[in-house]
Amino acid sequence: MTKNIILGVTGSIAAFKAAIIVSKLKSLDFDITVVMTQSSQNFIHPLTFRTLSQNKVVTDIFIDESVYDPHHVSIAHKADLIVIAPATANIIGKLASGIADDALTSTVMASNVPVIIAPAMEENMYKSPITQRNISILQEVGHKFIGPEKGRLASGRTGVGRLADVELIIQAIIEEFQNKSSSD
Repeated sequence: MTKNIILGVTGSIAAFKAAIIVSKLKSLDFDITVVMTQSSQNFIHPLTFRTLSQNKVVTDIFIDESVYDPHHVSIAHKADLIVIAPATANIIGKLASGIADDALTSTVMASNVPVIIAPAMEENMYKSPITQRNISILQEVGHKFIGPEKGRLASGRTGVGRLADVELIIQAIIEEFQNKSSSD
């Protein structure tokens, strides 16, 4: 049975790595629905994800269609896992605060499946006490975090904040499904 993954992509320079994640997951026979924040579309085009996932990409909570389908609810109900990679300080803060004002935050709030978050941001943003508090809040409710790693950042500096290696993210996804099937 095919597992359904929602991949949330947020406004980070690391958004291009989400395309690699989609491609690798698709090659492993996962069904991927990409949900992009508005700011992520400044870094990568939805057509890239539509082509790689072979699914419609959700970019807005208010989509005018002939058939009523509140995407954030319908895709949340069919999902087996939500992965947010890259995850900015902004999305982490919104989720920790219960803000559901776009397609991605609304989808996470409407779901009851495991969530894996892979942060990517500048080191000072990641180490900020506010970001660390927000991460703790999300961990308390069961969300899992992978990374970030130390490396070259968008600013050109080296520090903690680089998106975890794509292979580590893929492995975390596979392990999540293995753990879930062993507990069923």
